[in-house]
Amino acid sequence: MTTNNGGTLYVLQARPPAIIALWPDGSHEVVLANLTRTPDGIKVDAVYELVYWTNMGTGIHLVDGDPVSGPLPPNDGTVECAKLDGSGHRVLVPSGQAGTPKEIVLDAESGHLYWCDREGMRVMRARLDGSDVTVLVRTGEFPKDIADATRHCVGIVLDKANGHLYWTQKGAPDAGQGRIFRAGIDLPAGAVPHDRPDIECLLENLPEPIDLDIDHRDGMLYWTDRGDDAHDGNTLNRARITAGGLVDREVLARELKEGIGVSLDARGRRAFVTDLGGTVHEFDIDTKEAAHFTNVAHLGPLTGIDFAGT
Repeated sequence: MTTNNGGTLYVLQARPPAIIALWPDGSHEVVLANLTRTPDGIKVDAVYELVYWTNMGTGIHLVDGDPVSGPLPPNDGTVECAKLDGSGHRVLVPSGQAGTPKEIVLDAESGHLYWCDREGMRVMRARLDGSDVTVLVRTGEFPKDIADATRHCVGIVLDKANGHLYWTQKGAPDAGQGRIFRAGIDLPAGAVPHDRPDIECLLENLPEPIDLDIDHRDGMLYWTDRGDDAHDGNTLNRARITAGGLVDREVLARELKEGIGVSLDARGRRAFVTDLGGTVHEFDIDTKEAAHFTNVAHLGPLTGIDFAGT
């Protein structure tokens, strides 16, 4: 299952919940149907032909295609896994441990999965078998602080070369409260998740930043934003990673319909983006100025996406 550009896209469809394999010519097939509740983050291990994803749990439902929370989400989401042929479906991190998991990162080399727990207000990880669930960052106490959306953790990516993890805290919808943070991948000696001395706020007052990815060749952090169109929301963005933080932030493309997932094809110099409107978009990341997306396919409401190269 490869394209002329040597890769396959895997996307999460929120309704009906499914994992779909997609090629940049628009052709696609369902890998796994009838997923639980609302899936959100996805990563593929092409070597072992495995797909990992998050399920936000029973406290999340859709209104006009847009996931919203009930009065008090029970934090009963899960982290799950299956073979790419759809067989061997299993729950790795069960209800009660994963929270309301959003974007997920696969670090196959170290044998870990990382994710952000939105309503649980945490950055977390576990081993690939679901064991050793660990809280790395805690931004609030559940359920006391749940109404404060500035504490909600959503997107996550690792920069292993520099020893950092990055995550987003999106703020209330369209509120311009979004922020991007980074910290060390591991807890500093003697530190606790709610009081880490190495946490840096790199950007603030963003419309509503969601998912993240890194172009390691050029040292660029990419993110989607699903905030207010009039204030640079519903866009694909990037900024240069430096030792001192993020610089030279730019809006690359607009007109997403509630932008969510982003995944880079670093070799092919492309970014693939999903939105809740159901479109998979493609963007040339070597473009030197703001440009328009190319539409790859239109499906049901979409959340996470992962490009699996060969």
